[in-house]
Amino acid sequence: MSDLVAWDKTISDVNEGILVGLKKPHPAFYVALSISIVCMLLGAVCWGILITYGMGMAGLNNPVYWGVLITDFVFWVGIGHAGTLISAILFLFRAKWRNSINRSAEAMTVFAVITAGLFPLIHVGRVWVAAYWMLPLPNTHNIWVNFRSPLMWDVFAISTYLTVSLLFWYMGLVPDLASMRDRVKGFKRIVFNFMSFGWTGSLRQWHHYETGYGFLAALATPLVLSVHSIVSWDFAMSMQPGWHTTIFPPYFVAGAILSGCAMVYSLVLPLRWMFHLEGFIRKEHLEALIKLTLLTSTIVAYAYGVEFFVAWYSGNEYEWAIFQKRAAGPYAFYFWVMVACNCVFPLLFWSRRLRTNPTVCFIVCLLVNVGMWFERYNIIISSLVEDFLPSAWGHYEPTWIEMGITLGSFGWFFTWLLIFCRFFPLVSMSELKLIMPKPLRRKAGGH
Repeated sequence: MSDLVAWDKTISDVNEGILVGLKKPHPAFYVALSISIVCMLLGAVCWGILITYGMGMAGLNNPVYWGVLITDFVFWVGIGHAGTLISAILFLFRAKWRNSINRSAEAMTVFAVITAGLFPLIHVGRVWVAAYWMLPLPNTHNIWVNFRSPLMWDVFAISTYLTVSLLFWYMGLVPDLASMRDRVKGFKRIVFNFMSFGWTGSLRQWHHYETGYGFLAALATPLVLSVHSIVSWDFAMSMQPGWHTTIFPPYFVAGAILSGCAMVYSLVLPLRWMFHLEGFIRKEHLEALIKLTLLTSTIVAYAYGVEFFVAWYSGNEYEWAIFQKRAAGPYAFYFWVMVACNCVFPLLFWSRRLRTNPTVCFIVCLLVNVGMWFERYNIIISSLVEDFLPSAWGHYEPTWIEMGITLGSFGWFFTWLLIFCRFFPLVSMSELKLIMPKPLRRKAGGH
């Protein structure tokens, strides 16, 4: 238990130690928030230009009808997977190391899925009709949504995932909101009382809370597998060489968890410094997260090898040509960056000395996220530029509009995440209190 909460900490220390960071964050927090807002505004300007002048500004054309925008969509959906994994699945397995990082992982999930939800709207161009066409309603021509389309499966899967993740995240916040309510006065007390639903901490409330929390954890667990599997079917259900393969669902899920775990580490390390949480987010928690990253990295490396083997063993000359050109064609740079970042650099984590070094782990986790973005780019672009008809082959390079929107999506994500961290506890106080050693009661004889 000593690797979770220091033995000398009391219930009061947990409350004060976590909430003091909300009052006086490090000045670097405001620098990070300012940069995020600037990036978000830049992305909004690029989106405005895209709406004004049309999708031609995004460089999309035949044969590449999906580009960086869909790459970003798949990337952000994947980022949201580690939050549910750490919070829900590890909760069901009673892995206590999750208690100090689950709140940040849950917040990351919610904001990452919201960010991902922007890209289908951006990609359709005329955003004012996009939402209407995705709703299960008949349009003016009495044509219903095509429910057999994998793109519609995305709408239902991601909206369900966001709803369950949001409920799971907010439910865990309720006891902490009540603790904050009891420490403020005036208007803030009214707001926190409303947000905590009048929580008093009675035995009956705790009983219902734990039952509901466990139910949501059990409900969220299959979503980790289903959501990104459905996203992978956007590709696997087609006949496009390089996409039409049965390995995509487990391959995409493993890659999503890898990118999510790397992103959690990349976020938690600077946030624990900005909000003075070194006593609660300890090195043991970070090392456990790195071990999970290493595990998923080996699964992804295995999936890369199987993907090439299946393409060769199938005897399909179109399929094998796509994979050869991925490794030695015009997009080989993206492929080898993907392999190096996702498969080679994480091997450093086999060394205990390196996986307990925060600087090394932070750099490698950033490279993993770069590699996972290039993985989605490699899958989408290298398969679309060349298909069954050589006369339709083409070339694609990202435009500055697409890269501006990509940068803006990071700004959007970090802005909301940092605002959340500024006003709400980044570590779950209630869960830490539950796993703390109970005080010993002194008997009458002094024993």
